[in-house]
Amino acid sequence: MKRKPTTHLANLLRSCIDKKAHRSGKILHAHTLRSGLFSDTFLSNRLIELYSKCNKTDSAYHVFAKMPQKDIYSWNAILCGFCKAGDLRGARKVFEEMPERNVVSWNNLISALVRSGYQDQALDVYDVMMSEGFMPSYVTYASVLSACGAVLDVEFGRKCHCLTIKIGLDTNAYVSNGLLNLYSKCGLIADAIQVFGSMDEPNEVSFTAMVGGLAQMDRVLEALELFKLMCKKGIQIDSVSLSSVLGVCARDGYGESDQNDSLLSNVHGQQIHGLSIKLGFERDVHLGNSLLDMYAKHGDMRSAEIIFSNLPELSVVSWNIMMDGYGQKCQSEKAIEYLRRMEHCGFEPDEVSYIHILAACVKSGDVATARQMFDSLSCPTLSSWNTILSGYSQHENHNEAIKLFREMQFQHVKPDRTTLAIILSSCAGMSLLEAGKQIHAASQKIALYPDTFVVSGLIGMYTKCGKTEMAERIFCRVPKLDIVCWNTMIAGFSQNSLNKEAFILFKQMLLKRMVPTQFSYATVLSCCAKLSSSSQGRQVHAHTEKDGYVTDVVVGSALINMYCKCGDVYEAWQFFNTMPVRNTVTWNEMIHGYAQNGHGNEALVLYQRMIEAGEKPDGITFTSILTGCSHSGMVDAGLEIFNSMQRDHGIGPELDHYTCIIDSLGRAGRFHEAEALMDKMPYKDDPIIWEVLLSSCRVHANVSLAKRAAEELFRLDPENSAPYVLLANIYSSLGRWDEVRAVRELMTDRQIVKDPGYSWTEDKDQDTRLYVG
Repeated sequence: MKRKPTTHLANLLRSCIDKKAHRSGKILHAHTLRSGLFSDTFLSNRLIELYSKCNKTDSAYHVFAKMPQKDIYSWNAILCGFCKAGDLRGARKVFEEMPERNVVSWNNLISALVRSGYQDQALDVYDVMMSEGFMPSYVTYASVLSACGAVLDVEFGRKCHCLTIKIGLDTNAYVSNGLLNLYSKCGLIADAIQVFGSMDEPNEVSFTAMVGGLAQMDRVLEALELFKLMCKKGIQIDSVSLSSVLGVCARDGYGESDQNDSLLSNVHGQQIHGLSIKLGFERDVHLGNSLLDMYAKHGDMRSAEIIFSNLPELSVVSWNIMMDGYGQKCQSEKAIEYLRRMEHCGFEPDEVSYIHILAACVKSGDVATARQMFDSLSCPTLSSWNTILSGYSQHENHNEAIKLFREMQFQHVKPDRTTLAIILSSCAGMSLLEAGKQIHAASQKIALYPDTFVVSGLIGMYTKCGKTEMAERIFCRVPKLDIVCWNTMIAGFSQNSLNKEAFILFKQMLLKRMVPTQFSYATVLSCCAKLSSSSQGRQVHAHTEKDGYVTDVVVGSALINMYCKCGDVYEAWQFFNTMPVRNTVTWNEMIHGYAQNGHGNEALVLYQRMIEAGEKPDGITFTSILTGCSHSGMVDAGLEIFNSMQRDHGIGPELDHYTCIIDSLGRAGRFHEAEALMDKMPYKDDPIIWEVLLSSCRVHANVSLAKRAAEELFRLDPENSAPYVLLANIYSSLGRWDEVRAVRELMTDRQIVKDPGYSWTEDKDQDTRLYVG
């Protein structure tokens, strides 16, 4: 007869637990005490569960402590209560006091540690659990795999994967989703796809994890296609799924993605926006911030403003997204306006807020305002230091960057890999070898060497300072190099005219199975161009086709430059015509190639075609076309283009442009016009101009002007042997031997030595260098 009231009370308590009815539960608790039923372990367990569910852990523990008889369920119930409340100290204490444990006990503690961010401790507890012979369940692996994903411990995760297969849990939905999450976060997208493909019935969690994984690897279109498949299969779409796919659309808003792809991604984002309204999620705060982020990353701040003004609830995240969006559009005033509004509305800016404002000012070129904002921070974080340092470095105010770095050290702020990379870039920019060596020593002291991020900065610094041997020594000592380190070393060789060494290193990189980037190809093609080595250039061209970079505009421009420098203008032109996308650099390379190889008419036609295509010419365009006009004797066409620079394109002529037009006039013997232009130009005291004029005087035997030009060069560049040699050659061509003797005696008196010339030939095995005295 006793069992019937007990069962009834248990059912009533279950109802209170399900409804979190704390007050009704307390009344039932009082009734059990009055009825003398408190000694019933089953009822007491229900009371512990009730108070835990209602977040009344103290009351739950009070019931537990008073229980005359406790079973394994009692211990697990109170352990679960502490775990759900996030009271890890209480949970640990209960766990250690348990007279016996089962897999539920271990699962409770492991999941609590994972939820609280103690993933490493959770994995340690799992190891102990396995060593004590407990058989893990799908709940165990759901938590453990989540922990592995959070700390990116793929090796631990793979071991767990093997065990799940062994005990037959690999097909469980929770375990499969955990594996998907692990492999996606660790960038092992092929493994994630394999797990996804083996799932019998992937659910919304599976699809969401897979979409996020593909997006993380920049496989944006595949991620969007997978979301479409999710919709077609009738999988339930929730706000988390929509937020995930909006993150995919937002991901293609930044960076150097093709403009059409970015526009398509924005259209997809708008479609997801429409779907979220259709499904009734327009009031979801998290989804609202995801929409805001998507529009902001695409630079559509008008739509972002509308979303922002209609958000049901604003948060610091919402304000930060708006500040970042305007910062990316170089509108620092708007970003600062949002910061002021945020403070006025009672929100406290966080670290991210200030970093976005600093970055907005830096991107807008207003480093002074960024510095004022930085100085106003009472205790700037390391990220804030890095942002302002990066601003100075990006705008080539390297001296200020180094001064601020020293101040950072005085304030005992420990630098990280980003700090050191930025400051090494500034040392390289100013060729400050000693300062760079100090940074090198500091990186070793704080154990950031051999971090590849720091290593690439060190290699760049040493090569910019001309110390390629030291850079190569660092490069060779690092056990695991990434592509950035390889690229930096190759570029360092190239910058120091060690082009053959750069090409050899590029071949070594391929042997190591490193995948070249567009920067790798552009650099090594530049080396081939400097070596005039068409055979090596063709090899690299073949590799670009194999790796799919042949359509890249940067690589394409480098290929055109290489073929032109090797004298194969026809091959350059053929390739130019196949390029799907061209920019100003591409047009410039082809025009310059024609000009340097004596095809002035073709250069002029291509320049006119460039203008007709709506491409905006720059200073290099005009240098190239004026060179072509000069070399091909098209003086009037060159003068017309020269005069159109400021008039039609708003580009003021610089030294190179004046040099080209003076050379053109001089070659044509139009010395009066050349002198008139030289009298008006702002570069009268530049030796290059006078040397070009002197060369023309030799062709036309203009002795008086040659003598004037030579005297100007003696004054402007007294160590240069060229004017002496050119003047002596002019005199000798006219048979004026006394003047020749006088020039040579002047060279001897002033200890001027003629520089030797070199030439070389290339065969399959080696380069042969010929010295010309």
